[in-house]
Amino acid sequence: MTSSSVAIVGAAETTVLGQLPHMSQVMLHADAALNAMEDCGLTAKDIDGIATASHNPGEIAAYLGIAPEWVDGTSVGGCSFMIHVRHAVAAIEAGLCNTVLVTHGESGRSRVGVPGAPIFPNHVDLQFEKPYGAAGAPTKFTLPVLRMMRETGLTVEQLAMVAVVQREWAGFHPRASFRDPITVDDVLNSKMVAWPFRLLMCCLVTDGGGALILTSADRAKDYPTRPVYIRGAGEGFEAPTISQMRDMTSSAAFRTSGRLAFESAGIDHADVDHLMIYDAFAHIPVYGLEDLGFVGRGEAGPFIAEGNTRPGGRLPMNTNGGGLSYMHSGMYGMYALQESVRQLRGTSPAQVEGAEISVCHGVGGMFSAAGTVVMSNVA
Repeated sequence: MTSSSVAIVGAAETTVLGQLPHMSQVMLHADAALNAMEDCGLTAKDIDGIATASHNPGEIAAYLGIAPEWVDGTSVGGCSFMIHVRHAVAAIEAGLCNTVLVTHGESGRSRVGVPGAPIFPNHVDLQFEKPYGAAGAPTKFTLPVLRMMRETGLTVEQLAMVAVVQREWAGFHPRASFRDPITVDDVLNSKMVAWPFRLLMCCLVTDGGGALILTSADRAKDYPTRPVYIRGAGEGFEAPTISQMRDMTSSAAFRTSGRLAFESAGIDHADVDHLMIYDAFAHIPVYGLEDLGFVGRGEAGPFIAEGNTRPGGRLPMNTNGGGLSYMHSGMYGMYALQESVRQLRGTSPAQVEGAEISVCHGVGGMFSAAGTVVMSNVA
């Protein structure tokens, strides 16, 4: 990957986020894609590459009237879109295509027109987790977080603070699902879902989508939008299920994708002005901060509780409110990427003053996969 050789020139979410029973999943893809094209002044005929997850990219291309020369259907959960960005950079650099549309649409709440096949079926899960009651994200994610709490001292109050801080950020965003402030007591008094997760520690279930358009940096100046350059990216994979993780207090996928992204971008942690870490549940930002190297082992819970990631803190993180308060249709990574782009364009309702470098990190399949993208508004 050549640093800053490719830029994001178009970025948009669906016109409405939330509960959309009148729109099928394909319609959500199309709405987001058309909004991204309008954002940068393109039409379907200008797109020659397409990437999407959990939906046949050929169906999306045909629906939009795109005849792509390059297609990526990588589907490994919520970080798929970070990985699509990395693959798109490689494809553009290799001359396989010129302009790539990365699109996401998901009827996560209304379930209208959702394909029947699972995103990532695997037989290990059927043998070693589901027979023992670990059948969905809330129950699967209890396994690693309980181990982390025992070994590092992470507390339920610190987990609650993740939700509290992200609700503060969501308060700036008119499009956020929940904006009213909450306290640690509010979180700890909310409905129990699966210990230690209370309802306010768990992600939303909504409908919506988003899309990005990437092209070479030397063409980016021809577009009306401020380019957001891809400085570096990485992806990683560990195991198909949580029970097969080498160490439940740390994700090998996180560490690999983060290392590759930072090395390819040529930056260190002190260079990062803004951070997005996928937060389907309150513990994932804790893992992300430690595995990406922003803090040491056992330090992420206190780091968040002390206010370092909240508005005015030294490391603004999840400034849209995240999957806990802003939006979570099931595969959240696209919405994290959108906020990184807004921050670097200077258009976020929760703008971080002077932000030049944003790191956007996602997880897929309950710690099985990860993707990390380093972006900058400086070529």
